[in-house]
Amino acid sequence: MSNINPSKKSRQPMPLGRIALAPMEGVVDFHVRKVLTEIGGIDFCVTEFMRVTTQLQPRKIFYKLCPELKTAAETAYQVPVHYQLLGNNPELLAEHALRAADLGAKVVDLNFGCPAKTVNKHKGGAVLLQTPHEIFNIVQAVAQALEDSPARLTAKMRLGYEDKSLVFENLAAIQEAGATELVVHARTKVEGYKPPAHWQWLARIREKATIPIIANGEIWSPEDYQRCRDVSGCTDVMIGRGLLADPFLAQRIRLNILDQPSIADLAAVLHYYLSMIAPDVPEIFVLARGKQWSNMMRKHSIEACDLFDQTKRCTSAVEIMNLLEKTAQQPRYFQDLFAYQP
Repeated sequence: MSNINPSKKSRQPMPLGRIALAPMEGVVDFHVRKVLTEIGGIDFCVTEFMRVTTQLQPRKIFYKLCPELKTAAETAYQVPVHYQLLGNNPELLAEHALRAADLGAKVVDLNFGCPAKTVNKHKGGAVLLQTPHEIFNIVQAVAQALEDSPARLTAKMRLGYEDKSLVFENLAAIQEAGATELVVHARTKVEGYKPPAHWQWLARIREKATIPIIANGEIWSPEDYQRCRDVSGCTDVMIGRGLLADPFLAQRIRLNILDQPSIADLAAVLHYYLSMIAPDVPEIFVLARGKQWSNMMRKHSIEACDLFDQTKRCTSAVEIMNLLEKTAQQPRYFQDLFAYQP
């Protein structure tokens, strides 16, 4: 049973909209989506992007990126998974969107927000925010390709590339070309992930939007979630790094839990994830993923920083698994939200 002090925890759900798990390249894969949606509180996930540059990719590549296509485009816990594409060729993106839909995707998402230099160098992601007419052509081509499909088209963007001067032109391009929903990361490409996120700009965007706007950026706690909603006016939010730092965050928001997870809770999640992937990947991958996720958890607390310092010194999968199992056996606050047994 949980050892949370009932006086510090509310079980009355907050009136809220959807909470989405953001796509994070090289981080939020099939197994991460499974773990986080098992903990709960997430309404939908978005895959890492498929980079569209040349000919139509074979089916096996679609399934590799999104195994959930084989299960009605949902995780094992019936949470929908949207399929994301990135590129600059309207015709190729349209072909890939149609194939994703044919394979079972219920929502296809277009990425106009990735700030990675290698992606932008090849005219993908946030660099397209400098040319709203190209964004319009891409969205329109994909929307037309999906006209006879049940799949919906959505998009994700930032406030701009170097500045915010074209934000409303990009909004108009996306919604007028046929997207049904838009996630806006409340920073420019140049601003990257540096605080703050400019939630007030989301309020301005909402005033001109004819489609739903989902807020994204700098949500690390239930308090941040509420402030973001208050400032932006957005009903729905998308969370990325915040859900890696605290895998219980969506449920904490949904159940209005202010208590933070213990270091044992975090270790339990990480141990569970590594146990899940270990049979199918090389030992070095298990070690690397363990260090990667524990590094992201450092934002959570001093104890999480200490855990990362210990994991980064591990030299084998057995060593990191033993460390996490030992830590996970300490008192846990959220056993009722995540029934992990070491």
